[in-house]
Amino acid sequence: MSSPTKTKPKQATERLEARVPAQIKALIGRAASLEGQTLTDYVIATLQKNAAEVVREHEILRLSVKDSEAFAAAMLDAPKPNRKLRDAFARHRKSVTMK
Repeated sequence: MSSPTKTKPKQATERLEARVPAQIKALIGRAASLEGQTLTDYVIATLQKNAAEVVREHEILRLSVKDSEAFAAAMLDAPKPNRKLRDAFARHRKSVTMK
């Protein structure tokens, strides 16, 4: 007896259009062919890869040497918790349970 086939729900898609000079389209088409992909699949894969890289680069926090040293010094010589912080921890302990 064979198991029933499961179908994946269709993912919503949107249209993206761009007009490009013929020589650029030909170049992209050649690259797609060399990768064994359709033009559409190649464009989508390339755009997705590049977009993810741009987003990742903008999400990285970069500190100068001076800023890095100041951060490390603050972490190593942190002030003792004041009353408000201790009270906040106590409220947290009472209201949050761990499983």
